[in-house]
Amino acid sequence: MAILRRLNPSFFSLALLLSLSLAIASAKVFFEERFDGTSLSLSLSFSVVVISNDNVRSNAGFVYVVVKYSDGWESRWVKSDWKKDENMAGEWNYTAGKWNGDANDKGIQTSEDYRFYAISAEFPEFSNKDKTLVFQFNVKHEQKLDCGGGYMKLLSDDVDQKKFGGDTPYSIMFGPDICGYTTKKVHAILTYNGKNNLIKKDVPCETDQLTHVYTFILRPDATYSILIDNEEKQTGSLYADWDLLPAKQIKDPEAKKPEDWDDKEFIPDPEDKKPEGYDDIPKEIADPDAKKPEDWDDEEDGEWTTPTIPNPDYKGPWTQKKIKNPNYKGKWKAPLIDNPEFKDDPELYVFPKLKYVGIELWQVKSGTMFDNVLISDEPEYAKQLAEETWGKQKDAEKAAFEEIEKKAEEEESKDDPADSDAEDDDAVDAEGTEGEDSDAEKDSAEEKDVHDEL
Repeated sequence: MAILRRLNPSFFSLALLLSLSLAIASAKVFFEERFDGTSLSLSLSFSVVVISNDNVRSNAGFVYVVVKYSDGWESRWVKSDWKKDENMAGEWNYTAGKWNGDANDKGIQTSEDYRFYAISAEFPEFSNKDKTLVFQFNVKHEQKLDCGGGYMKLLSDDVDQKKFGGDTPYSIMFGPDICGYTTKKVHAILTYNGKNNLIKKDVPCETDQLTHVYTFILRPDATYSILIDNEEKQTGSLYADWDLLPAKQIKDPEAKKPEDWDDKEFIPDPEDKKPEGYDDIPKEIADPDAKKPEDWDDEEDGEWTTPTIPNPDYKGPWTQKKIKNPNYKGKWKAPLIDNPEFKDDPELYVFPKLKYVGIELWQVKSGTMFDNVLISDEPEYAKQLAEETWGKQKDAEKAAFEEIEKKAEEEESKDDPADSDAEDDDAVDAEGTEGEDSDAEKDSAEEKDVHDEL
């Protein structure tokens, strides 16, 4: 393999294909996104193969779409003209970011504030019928995101990529969305019969400025999992967690609560009686310690009245004690019946014509970066890919980020004159005469004014 890597890419690709034709099982689609700046996208009867820089992986399955951005990525991705005529289309940068775990591992990053972004890549059309679908990618918000998304879309059928935008129909939209203090969640939107359906469960997303891996797994039994950094954050069923179909069962509209149904959990205690004279107890009483002032003049000050204080014997309005109701039957609920409008769809999970992966965003602050996009049928491979990329780089990236933050804080403290001004004032106060203090304070104030102007 080392010898083959030293050969030119076209020779290597030919040699690889010849060897694979003898060694690997059949599959429907083969798509590989990066190898030393080259790209292969072929529909062949070969097993799935992923080639990444200096290694080759083979795994039987229906499709792998791996996007590890490299030089020449612009030839494989189409930048949309959406919002260009309004001068609101943002530009993408190809970069490893301001802090990273590997300066050679680059992605694409939004670069302009208050802009719309739309970009997509095509791959050979496939269906996930009878297969597990895995959609995974890395995203990082370097800008300390206030409002904006970090989600990606899978699209079906034919799409005019130059017109791809917010109104373009999609099959799946997945990834983090942050806006203000209220929206900090993972979007998982599935399109069914032309309607976009949001997941009903709340899945919090990461909000820091480091890279994270988002994974969506959809299985043939109509179950799903959402992972962040290879840890499962949510799982369930398409039937329960999206409103894709009418409910299987509904409350019986003909059912009525029986007249003798007692749904009061507590009742007044019939043995508890209000004490005699309870209502005669005043809320306030005259203050026994109050005395008429000696200099009080009734003719000039008016008739003196004793001030009042809260009555310690007053307990408020009387309420009868409550006891458990011996006849309590619980809250009445209408019995469930089969919904006549429900019709099961055994292919509820199927997206038959997946063909594009795209990013469509609005960003108030730019700086969101995407990398290592994977579409696969093998969750274990997705986990392995995450560990070999994000997993190996996360500690170095965090250390680089913390170092930048530390330097920024040091620079900020140098630029802040408040502390040094306070120290100068203390020194001047200790020197002596009032005249000298006045002159020093005047000079200091003038210097501060000049600094502020600069």
